[in-house]
Amino acid sequence: MDDLTIATQMDVHGEDDTQCKSILGMEFDSEQLAYEFYNSYGGRVGFSIRKEYAHKSKTGEITSRTFVCSKEGLRKSNKRDFAIRIPRPETRTGCGALMSIKLIRQIGKYRVINFVETHNHPLVVRACAYMLPSQRKISTSQYIEIDLADDCGIPLRSSYELMGRETGGRECVGFLKNDQENYLRTKKQRILEFGEAGSILKYFQDQTAQNPSFFYSVQLDIEEQINSIFWTYARMIIDYGQFGDDVTCDTTYKINRESRPFAIFVGFNNHRETIVFGAALMYNETTD
Repeated sequence: MDDLTIATQMDVHGEDDTQCKSILGMEFDSEQLAYEFYNSYGGRVGFSIRKEYAHKSKTGEITSRTFVCSKEGLRKSNKRDFAIRIPRPETRTGCGALMSIKLIRQIGKYRVINFVETHNHPLVVRACAYMLPSQRKISTSQYIEIDLADDCGIPLRSSYELMGRETGGRECVGFLKNDQENYLRTKKQRILEFGEAGSILKYFQDQTAQNPSFFYSVQLDIEEQINSIFWTYARMIIDYGQFGDDVTCDTTYKINRESRPFAIFVGFNNHRETIVFGAALMYNETTD
């Protein structure tokens, strides 16, 4: 073990040494509570944790579980690694720090039966512990805030900066900007799981359920494939009833790589402001 590792461990452990010795024999009502305790301990000390192997009964109940440092083990070598121009950095060091629990059926609780606190790598200072993978978690309220910011078109960087200021700094947010980006990417992939056309139709159905005044129409070709889609919102319908004397259909827009015409039906209100009456996606620009 090098001097940096020893010095780091001494600085971070400090007054927690007494607490570490008392962990062996602790009892928890559930395996999840044991995980949360060890994860909280890892955040204070300066390392990330993960769940290792677990033993289960025939009924699927977890009878024992081991939580380890994220740097436990070594990455297995692969023949293809030699062909990789820029190999991934080695993140595991064979660290032996762990906490093992076992179900004591007589009392119905999980007891810590093994605890190793020694690490063979430098630990993270407490100020940077929020960056550790096991410490990063997006809460339910933060999910809602991220969704609202995304729906309003606020850039990811700006919304993350806003949450940092609301909580008193980035270290208090509880996750990184990459976690927010991954969540939004997964969300969009989940929305498009039915394909582009299916996702559009599902969106229209959801809008109709929320507001019966929402209207949409789908035109099919001879092969029963979607050819054109028209939609309009309740507010647009009201505006058309009041200011629909002059309507212009503008098809000068193109969308994404498909280059399909995007048409908007526009007019003017009594303040000579441009207003939209409806929109359509079309396969081509023919009169029909």
